[in-house]
Order: sequence, then C-alpha cells, then structure tokens
Amino acid sequence: MLYEIVTNFPHEILDTNKPPCISLYQPTHRHRPENKQDRIRFKNLVQKIENSLRLKYPTRKIEPLLEPYRVLAEDRPFWDHALDGLAILSNEDRCIVYRLQRPVEELAIVADSFHIKPLIRVFQSADRYHLLGLNRELFNLYEGNRYGFEEIDLGPDVPKTAEEVLGERDYERSVTAAPHTTASGAPILFGHTEKSEEKQKETEKFFRFVDKFVLENYSQPSGLPLMLIALPEYHSLFHKISRNPHLMKEGLKIAHHPDNTPKLKDEVWKVLEPSYLEKTRVLIEKYEEARAKWLATDDLSQIARAALQNNIKHLLIEADRVVPLRINPETWELEPADLDDPEHDDLLDDLAEMVFRSKGEVVVLPKDRMPTTTGAAAIFRFLSVV
Repeated sequence: MLYEIVTNFPHEILDTNKPPCISLYQPTHRHRPENKQDRIRFKNLVQKIENSLRLKYPTRKIEPLLEPYRVLAEDRPFWDHALDGLAILSNEDRCIVYRLQRPVEELAIVADSFHIKPLIRVFQSADRYHLLGLNRELFNLYEGNRYGFEEIDLGPDVPKTAEEVLGERDYERSVTAAPHTTASGAPILFGHTEKSEEKQKETEKFFRFVDKFVLENYSQPSGLPLMLIALPEYHSLFHKISRNPHLMKEGLKIAHHPDNTPKLKDEVWKVLEPSYLEKTRVLIEKYEEARAKWLATDDLSQIARAALQNNIKHLLIEADRVVPLRINPETWELEPADLDDPEHDDLLDDLAEMVFRSKGEVVVLPKDRMPTTTGAAAIFRFLSVV
C-alpha cells in the first residue's frame, strides 16, 4: 500500500525528518452533499505541493513523492467515509494518513521537517480522554477530545463480551422445581437467591477483567482520564472494584449501548470541560508565576533561543496561527520565511517540533485562552543567560 491510515501520535515517521517532508491538512465532511467537494479541494492542495516541490526538485524525484496522493485522490471509499479532518505526512520512504474527528485549517507545506502543530492540538493531553461504555454483557472503549470521540479498535484477539471472558455462566441455567412440596401441595423452587448471587459474582469478574485490561493497555501508557458510561448500579460496582487511578468520579449514569453512545458527544464534553479548563488555568498560572521570576517569556526570539538550548519545559502556542519566520541555524536570529519555499515552515510549528523532541510539553490553545498576543508563551527549565 502506498499510504497507511494511522491513529498514533507521535509517529515514528517524525524520527526520520528526511526532506522533503510533505504535510497536508484539510477539513473534510462526513455526509453528502458537503463531502462532494472534498476530493476537489484535496487535488488543489496536491497541486500546491507539486508547485512547491518544483522550486527545488526534478520531476523524476517529484512523481514518486506525489504517487500516494494521486492514489488517495481516486480512493472513493476513503472519501465516502471521511470524518471531520484529514492530515497527511509523507517523505520518499513513507506516507501516513490521519482521519481526524475535528476540522483543521487547510494547509499544504513542503519543508525540511514535518508541520505537526495541528496534530499536537488534536492529540495533546490537555483535552484528550478515554471513554468506557460498560454493561454486564459487553464493553466498548473510545478515545476523544473536546471535538468528539471514536471507538478504539481493540483487535480480534481481545474478548469484549462477558461470554467471551467468562464462558457459559451457571446462573443462565433454568430454575427447576424441587421434588418437595409445601403443605398445600405447591412445588418448592430453589435457585432464585443462588441465581442472583451468582449473577453478581460473574458481573464482578467481568468488570475486574475490563478494569485490568483498560488500565494496563490504555490508562497507564497514556495517562489520560477515563470516564465511565453505565447504569448507576454498574457505576457503584465498577468504582468499588477498580484499581485505575485515572478513573474519573464523574461520568454518565445511563445505560450503555454501542449504537447510542456516539450520540452523547455533547453530554460527555459537558462532564469533561471543567477538568480541561482547570488544567489550562493551572498552566497559564504557572506561566505568570514563572514570568515574574524571569523564567518565562512571550518574546519569539527568546523562545527560539531557548528551544535551541533544549530549555523549554512548557510551550503554549496559538491554534490556527501561522508566523512566517524561520530560525537562522548559524546566528539563531529570526528571519522572514517564504512558506512556499520547500525549506521553510511556520515558526510556531518549528518551535513546537523542537520542544516536542526535547521532551517538553506543547499545548495548543485557542486564541481566546492564550495568555499572550505573540502566538507563543514559554516556561523555561532553567534561567537562561543568553
């Protein structure tokens, strides 16, 4: 296959950064008639990429780079099942495709590194979460952000139902009449109490399996909050047996059914939004405190120098803003950048990539939540002398 659809970020393609690095972003549509224009817009963006490549590279090198895009443009099933956004990163070795559950600004860039700011915004931990839909017969796991969520494909080998986990359960056997009778001659029925108790035990076993599986395979590796959708009695039981420190106290206490859960996007975010706003408030407060100690700045030149020194612990950047500047690698000074040049990229994206690579935290915020007007705000690891 010339391209592969992926869901993980950061992806290993970022470790290569083998130029030319092509980055394409496009809003898409789930339904007709809006999605009829998506392929046309995509082809226009590919043409822009080709024009940029021709500024520096010969045709024999350009055509293999564009082949995955041309194949994707004719993949009608792909466009018929689009979500709300599309992101593609590619170089001469690989082409990866993200189907996004939130719109992104239209953008096509060829540079010496990948443009990843929109992906950081989609995948950043500040507003990401896991969602667990649960009843006593099955569970479904979802991952989302403020714009919605999608079910995680757990793979064919993972049991997802109580029957797959526990096998045949004793309480499902029919209750039979005992050979004894009451004084009036009515038969005495045994098994009602036993059935109820056994049913409770089997539900607990199933919930323990779900809790352990989600904790070990998703919550611990990601550190994301886990929100539960289940009936009130299942909330009580699951919270009682759970060992997952990421399980939120708040959740939706309604019956889980896989067909209905995707309709709960707004209700889910109402529960999660206070936590998201608190996280961003705390981070902005940290920035203000650090700035008072000369450990933070919104000056783009100072941020660039600190990024080159691996001296940024937290970087806040403004969503959907492009700053046409580049860092001169010899002088460390900022210079005007031509975004059509295949060696230039948006400064904010360059900063995000450098901080990302040095294991700093990058958080992309909407304009109205940014604490500065320059497009960026950085908290240093240590007091810079430069």
